[in-house]
Amino acid sequence: MLKKSVAGATLGATTLLWASPVSAQDLDSAPQAVVDNLWLVIAGALVFLMQAGFAFVEAGLTRAKNLANIMAKNLADMAIGVTMFFVVGYTIAYGSGGSDWLGGFGDLFFQESADPEVLFDLGAGLTPATNFFFQVVFAATAVTIASGAMAERTKFTTYLVFAAVMTAIIYPVVVHWTWGGGLIAQMSIGDAVYSDFAGSTIVHLTGGVAALVGAYLIGPRIGKYGEDGKPRAIPGHNVGYAVIGVFILWFGWFGFNAGSELAADEFVPFLAMNTLIAAAAGVIGATAIIWIKTGVADVAMAGNGALAGLVSITAPVGTVTPVFALVIGLVGGVIVVFSVLAFDKIKIDDPVGAISVHGTCGIWGTLSIGLFAKYDDAFLGREDAGLIYGGGFDQLAMQFVMVAIVIAWVGITSFILFGALKATLGLRVSEEEEVTGLDVAEHGSSGYGLEAVGGG
Repeated sequence: MLKKSVAGATLGATTLLWASPVSAQDLDSAPQAVVDNLWLVIAGALVFLMQAGFAFVEAGLTRAKNLANIMAKNLADMAIGVTMFFVVGYTIAYGSGGSDWLGGFGDLFFQESADPEVLFDLGAGLTPATNFFFQVVFAATAVTIASGAMAERTKFTTYLVFAAVMTAIIYPVVVHWTWGGGLIAQMSIGDAVYSDFAGSTIVHLTGGVAALVGAYLIGPRIGKYGEDGKPRAIPGHNVGYAVIGVFILWFGWFGFNAGSELAADEFVPFLAMNTLIAAAAGVIGATAIIWIKTGVADVAMAGNGALAGLVSITAPVGTVTPVFALVIGLVGGVIVVFSVLAFDKIKIDDPVGAISVHGTCGIWGTLSIGLFAKYDDAFLGREDAGLIYGGGFDQLAMQFVMVAIVIAWVGITSFILFGALKATLGLRVSEEEEVTGLDVAEHGSSGYGLEAVGGG
């Protein structure tokens, strides 16, 4: 629980909220509930800011002639993501009266939750508005992950349809099966049940699998692979943008992970600390490996190392000690380098490394719980669940089952969706449009102005 001094610091905001229907609640319980709700709004705002981070990373690691298109897609991710999650995604994820497979459909357009007796009721802790606000920015994150992997050659209209279906159906089903208490949440192996505190699998692997399917079906960019099949470097136009984006994401991730406690309590600083440590270790791991392999400290890869550490710690952040947060982040940084190089070898063109950062490291972070879990994170239901603490293989097996189910669901549905789009609207712009740049072809003007782009 929060100390009295912290609760007192929120007295002004609390007083304002008590002037609303909240005033009918028990005054002994309202202050903590108000603080919890306010903290989740702040954490959700931090996650919202991550959209700018994704935009900068993607723009910096791609070419100048596609800047406006990159920004348009990231703007669309939030606009479409919020709209579709509000219309139908939220009720699929959390709607009452549903089954293990889908949430009930009584909360379409948030109608059930908008009842004043429900919307302003602090008796249950978080209000529906708070829960929606925090969860919807996660939905936008899931769809944004795929944007970078398909950058520089995807039709804008096609991408909009993908974003709508992803946030309306594909991602919400994963949420319902896990955080919503559905299919995966009902499973157990021995004493082990699933754990994914903030979404290494639920958010990041979901986005990473969709990114892989999209990148595979759309094919590589023109000139990415030579006649001998070897990959050619297509440098991004602004590494400064990319690094700024990494820092924005790193900052927003404190809301992503610490906010997933869903309360303002003494556990929040611990979650923030583990998040910080893992990201720093990811930078070191990725930089060391790429330096050894190439002889240079590649800045873009170092940035992806930070993101790899962040994705890796997102699931186990509440279960592991700070020492193992360091290990998990460090291994994530190492993994991301080898994963990026491996996908390049099989001709999966991912301009920003999104599949490796979010997909490969999402798997690693989720499985790491089975190895290193020390604390009960409110999912596990027990202490010392990790293999190294004598917990046996059950937790590792349960984590693997969760990963396999999510990969199967997202992989199949994404393949159907992209396949249908390829057969109808088409996935890819024309060769001429790709060479010219999507800014002009899709949006009518250059993101920088023609004189700034030059031959970009």
